[in-house]
This record gives sequence, structure tokens and C-alpha cells, in this order.
Amino acid sequence: MHTIRRPLALAAAGSIALALTACSAGTGGADDGGSADGKTTLRVVSLLPGSEQAAIDAFNAQVEEFEAAHPDIDVVPEEYEWKATTFAAQLAGGTLPDVFEIPFTDAKTLIENGQLADMDEQFHTLEYADRFNPAVLEAGSGEDGKVYAVPAKNVYGVGLHYNRALFESAGLDPDVPPTTWDEVAEYAKKIADANPGVAGYMQMSQNNTGGWQLTVASYARGGRMQEVADDGTVTSTLHNDGTVEALEWLKERRWEDNSLGANFLLDWGSINEAFAAGQVAMFTSGSDVYTSMVQTNALDPAVYGLTALPLDGDDAGVLSGGTLAGVPANASDEVKDAAIQWIDFFYTAKLVDEERAVADAETLAADNQPIGTPVLPMFDQAQYEQNQEWIADYINVPLDQMTGYTDKMFDLPLVGEFSHKTQEIYALLDPVVQAVLTDENADIDALLKAADEQAQQLLDAE
Repeated sequence: MHTIRRPLALAAAGSIALALTACSAGTGGADDGGSADGKTTLRVVSLLPGSEQAAIDAFNAQVEEFEAAHPDIDVVPEEYEWKATTFAAQLAGGTLPDVFEIPFTDAKTLIENGQLADMDEQFHTLEYADRFNPAVLEAGSGEDGKVYAVPAKNVYGVGLHYNRALFESAGLDPDVPPTTWDEVAEYAKKIADANPGVAGYMQMSQNNTGGWQLTVASYARGGRMQEVADDGTVTSTLHNDGTVEALEWLKERRWEDNSLGANFLLDWGSINEAFAAGQVAMFTSGSDVYTSMVQTNALDPAVYGLTALPLDGDDAGVLSGGTLAGVPANASDEVKDAAIQWIDFFYTAKLVDEERAVADAETLAADNQPIGTPVLPMFDQAQYEQNQEWIADYINVPLDQMTGYTDKMFDLPLVGEFSHKTQEIYALLDPVVQAVLTDENADIDALLKAADEQAQQLLDAE
């Protein structure tokens, strides 16, 4: 999710949140990419609906720069917010652009279903193709070893985002964020007591983000949601100690501490909005979500803080994810060739090429867009640190307010999202989270057992 989300929810997240688009009719379909003037028309993801004008201006400036360097390609930017509940219909209906974004978790199923174009030949035209982190590249690769979706951005580990101003309002030191779940609970209650109507802590609960963030909370307590045997048999393990503990913790915050506010139907986009508006003091999402909140929700950088996710118990881990760039399966060779040039320009070259990195930073800086938001490296730590040196003069995010995360980000015990029926199972878990938040007598064991049975049915039908 992204941070989509995200899953991506968030998510992304999320992350992944992911910005996708529905393409408009009458400009040449994804199967031909032609236009009246002989150029290749390429529809690409732009920004989330409602983004600030400065962010739109910065994106358009990048499009102009690309088109100047590639006069045979006409880029058509379109905006759309990725949601797990609508993405499948968009893809099946052929209404996504020529370059769209997907979370790591979705790629394998899309490849198996023949819904992504084989981009292997185009991918290997990139001079740095062999430098990608193999674990990251594998997310978009098929069983045949070919690349179908290219790692693009937002490779994240989930972090704890917090509002420094709300910390101060409750007498808490924003430079000393919580490091345990007990401290998160303590801080949340103090903030909620000092700020009536504000959620000291809140968790996403709908559009598959409830399941995504419950998985985050379970992993952080040593839980795992699936087991895959050597013979490939997949067993659902939603009803594990980590998940039970996470839901019990959430139930106590809701019904004993009354520290979760009053809105119990939030997803990736709406919790970002609530956080930026000072209605939520702490929440978990992908480490990269700061950028979206500045661009779309007018977040005040002065109030933002980011720290590492609290971990508790053996095998505790931080859920990680990211965003891949894909192309529809029916895309022509001309569109695929244009697509890899856009992916190189917009997503990846700036991570490994100093000239491209500086040019990208200069374009973003001209419109005061976020530069330097913490993400995990798609190549390696050394390349990430080199990239940060290249753009050091342009970094404008408050990194000194994110040290609780950045000081630990390369040592986090990362765990990928479970890979079988991911979105469907996240959807099964949404009502479980909602029940705990809205029903004081919710039976956590019964809810998880029922969800486990339904999840196993989905897995057995694969």
C-alpha cells in the first residue's frame, strides 16, 4: 500500500499511496500510442487529485523538460488516486494510462494474469539495469525471470508519524518520540486529554488500509499473516498472537483511554488529511508520506515528526513495500519504448546520475516542493547516500525532525507484505478493525477466526 498506500494503502504507503489515472478517450489507445502529428502519445500518472498548484507546476515543468529532450513523445499527464477497491476495474476496463503505478504486492498476480506488458527488453536498455537491488527488482519480475514492472519509487519501511505541536500541547518533548507501544499509548492519552476532539493516535480502517495497517501492527509484535510451505502450500495465519495483541491494544485505546478521536473510517488519503489538519497526533504509514501531505494536504513542515515503528518481541519486524511502474499488456512496442524513457527520466535516473539528480532537485526547488524525504534505497545504501550528497544543497525537508527514523532506517528488520491474495485479505480484515473501533464488546478471537477461514478459502482457490 501507499504509502499507497498505501496497500500502499498505502499503501501505501505507503507505502504505499499511489497516484494512478483514468485515461481520457479519443487520443489513441494504449495499444497504439499514435497521435495525429506522428508523435508517440504517452499517458502517465501525475499527482493526486487536489494537489497544490505549486506541485502541479513542478510536475508540468518536468514534462516540458522531458518533451524537449524527446521531441517524438507527447506526454499526457493525468491524475487519479489509487485505491485497491477500484484499481482492478480500472485495469480490466483499459482505463489506466500507459505508465501506471502499482504496489509491490500486486505485481505477481498481474504478471500471472497477463495484465502487464513484458518490459524486459526495454528495461535492459537502462545503463544501470544491473545495479538494482535484486530483492527490489524481483518484486516486478515474473517466474520466467523477465522484468514486467520497474521499481519506481517509495521503497519504504513503515514509520510512526507524529505532530510535534500536539506533543508540546500535552507537555511532551517532540524531540523524544515514543519508542514502545506502551509509550505510544501514554502519549496518545495525554494528547487526547489536552486536546478534546483530537485523536492522540489513530489507525486506518477502510478501503483495504485497515488490513494493511493491522498487518503492520501484527508484524511489529512478531506476528505473521501467512505461512508458505516448501511445496508452495499457503496457510492463512491471521489469528496469531501478534495480531491479537495489536487489536487488544487498539481496543484499550478506544474504550478505556478514549484516545482515538471520533472518526473511525479513515483510509490512506483521509488520515493524511486529518493529520495535516491537526486532528490526528500519531499514525503509522510509509516513511515517504510526508511528500504527499505537503503537496496535497498543505502540511506545515514545522509540526511534522517521524520516528521508527516500535517493535516488541521476538521476530518483530517493520513492514516494507514500494511502488512499481507498469505498462498495460496490450501496449505497442512504440509505447513501451517511450514508457521506459519516461520511467528512466522521471523515476530512476535521478537516483544514480548526478546531473539528473541535480536537475530534478532544481525543478522541484523552483516550486518549493519537498526534496529529500526519507525512503529506502532501490539500489544500495552507498548509492542512496551518494544521491543525498548530490542534492544536499536542495534538501528542504525537516530531516532534523525525522532522526528517530533516519538514524535507524538501514538497521530496521524489514518484512515484506504477504504475497498471496494480499488485497483480498486486507479487505477481509477491514471489518475486523472497524468492529474493534465501534463495538466495545467485539470478540477479537471470533472475528479473527472467521477472517482466517475466509482467507484460507481464497488461498485454496488460487
